[in-house]
Amino acid sequence: MKLVVQRVTEANVTVDGAVIGQITNGVMVLVGVTHEDTEEDAVYLADKTANLRIFEDGDGKMNLSLLDVRGEVLSVSQFTLYGETKKGRRPNFMNAAKPDQALGLYEKFNELLREKGIKVETGKFGAMMDVQLTNSGPVTLIIDSKQ
Repeated sequence: MKLVVQRVTEANVTVDGAVIGQITNGVMVLVGVTHEDTEEDAVYLADKTANLRIFEDGDGKMNLSLLDVRGEVLSVSQFTLYGETKKGRRPNFMNAAKPDQALGLYEKFNELLREKGIKVETGKFGAMMDVQLTNSGPVTLIIDSKQ
């Protein structure tokens, strides 16, 4: 699994003109799943996301985690994170997991964050979505469970 984690002051996702997920202080997470991923990958990434020290403490240093600041998560499935662009000009998405596998692991990732007491809002799996966010910092990290 692969994540793009962005520290945000606000973020929302819209489907068909309606806001379906919205957060304030926390992280916007794009979640990609590939064929080899298992529940272990979801467990690893949920723990990593909850405990990443990317929020500033009183001294302005990134020493606090999502759990420490009681931050929220806006989680959006993103198969294009596994787009291959080496050949040609059109991305190849053969490395992205099939929807049934991806949906299960995406939902497991979100469930694991909720079990840690984190408020998680989501997009709509497989839908065309518009995402808006205010990246704070900016802080953006790419986390791959295989690396």
